[in-house]
Amino acid sequence: MAKKPRIVIIGAGMAGLTAANKLYTTPSSKDLFELCVVEAGTRIGGRINTSEFGGDRIEMGATWIHGIGGSPIYKISQEINSLESHQPWECMDGFSSQRTTVAEGGFEVNPSIVEPVSSLFDSLMDYAQGKLSEESTSCEKAEFCKLTCKAFKICSSSNGDSSGKLSVGSFLRQGLNSYWDFLKEQDELKGYGTWSRKLLEESIFAMNENTQRTYTSAGDLMTLDFTAESEYQMFPDEEITIAKGYMSIIEHLASVLPPGFIQLGRKVTNIEWKPAVEIENGYGNGASGTGRSVKLHFSDGSTVLADHVIVTVSLGVLKAGINHDSGMFSPPLPSFKTEAISRLGYGVVNKLFVQLSPSTSHDTPKGDSLSKFPFLHLAFHRPDSEFRNKKIPWWMRRTAALCPIYKKSSVLLSWFAGEEALELESLSDEDIINGVSTTISSFLSQPQKKVESNSHELWNGNVNHHVESSKGSEVKFTKVLKSKWGNDPLFLGSYSYVAVGSSGDDLDTMAEPLPKIGPNFESSAIPPLQILFAGEATHRTHYSTTHGAYFSGLREANRLLQHYHSVGA
Repeated sequence: MAKKPRIVIIGAGMAGLTAANKLYTTPSSKDLFELCVVEAGTRIGGRINTSEFGGDRIEMGATWIHGIGGSPIYKISQEINSLESHQPWECMDGFSSQRTTVAEGGFEVNPSIVEPVSSLFDSLMDYAQGKLSEESTSCEKAEFCKLTCKAFKICSSSNGDSSGKLSVGSFLRQGLNSYWDFLKEQDELKGYGTWSRKLLEESIFAMNENTQRTYTSAGDLMTLDFTAESEYQMFPDEEITIAKGYMSIIEHLASVLPPGFIQLGRKVTNIEWKPAVEIENGYGNGASGTGRSVKLHFSDGSTVLADHVIVTVSLGVLKAGINHDSGMFSPPLPSFKTEAISRLGYGVVNKLFVQLSPSTSHDTPKGDSLSKFPFLHLAFHRPDSEFRNKKIPWWMRRTAALCPIYKKSSVLLSWFAGEEALELESLSDEDIINGVSTTISSFLSQPQKKVESNSHELWNGNVNHHVESSKGSEVKFTKVLKSKWGNDPLFLGSYSYVAVGSSGDDLDTMAEPLPKIGPNFESSAIPPLQILFAGEATHRTHYSTTHGAYFSGLREANRLLQHYHSVGA
């Protein structure tokens, strides 16, 4: 009897488990092929990792369903009743929309200053993402649309970076400069102390940029490609978190698989495969599934032969794997693959959770003082400013916010991207608590100050009133929990983006299986679909998301099902 083809899936994250679920549950699949999942780590889920902190459910990795309209993640969440829970969870209410912007020094900034700059930023991003055009100037944001179009023209006529390509970062800064040019002839409001209006507006704009960096994982928006930004797609409607945790989706996908199907602690160190050129020279084993064209080597010295391998490791692992010293693939991947892997961007985003000390509450009933801790947006002085508080550590200066994960929670959350995200991983809990405490004390616990009479328009409400922590007490923190995606050898980062010099074509290239069959080869002479690729970095329009990973897993499962002429593909 001919052996059934063997499919091995590398990685038990969203992409790998979606592929396994689809292949295993397809009618007659058990008669078609052997199937297993190998996972290097000690848990399933990959970059999804639901945890608990301070009595609340939190997400160490993937957090949001990005638009519930048409999202497969939302559909699964509904089917398995994961959207409701008696236990409180991260971002469970709309508290994040009640934002308070505070400038370094401790003063709440008037919304009349914050909103125009933030609206400008949003319009610029809408333009970059293809949601606005020059014809959009009749909308409510007409003024900002005009500024956006002006900025676009300026940027388009510039040389961009050294390669002649435009980055999102340079586009945004041109937009801000256009905004200032537009306001030149208007009355200049005098600032307060070390803050001029222009410096304050730049700080608010930078705050929005820092948020965007965590959205995209681009540590520097100057490396984020402008042209590709409009290809990225979002599902419509609201963005929500999952009450029972993102792991409930993972557990649901894995639940259909029998015991032992997912092998944990199985780290693949080398993937041997048969490229087309070897087949042409007579070294191939034939095209049928019985050839076992791929050989997997594991860290414990064991090996497994397979006909098809679906590789779902992160782009960060692939970037490390194409180094000459890595030996991840034998022979090395072809140049069209390695070039795409090299060009695409892959960044680090980490989350920091800190728990408020009960002493912050003094003698007030539990929760009363916590309700006074705002969703705090932080407007820092420039890093090179002589007026900055030199006690605030550099890594805190590029976070945009610190806020309770829901109203009255004692757990606060802050996001970090790029260099400061990596720095966060290396810091002790004590260093983090000291850094966060110093920062928050500078913003929330400053003594009242007098303000010049003609500067009141910059500040919100009573100009002598700084934002209070609990009854003016010092805010103290007791515990810290942080993600460490950058230095985790199984991920080496968080998610992908299209970098300047790359394009959406590279994402398509990531998805191409190997060997690549050229026109001069007889398909019957080449074992097909030896290595298939899935994961968020292989989806052209939904990269960086869990649903992108989900779609990619389905795509590769269907590719194999169609290859074997299975029903239900």
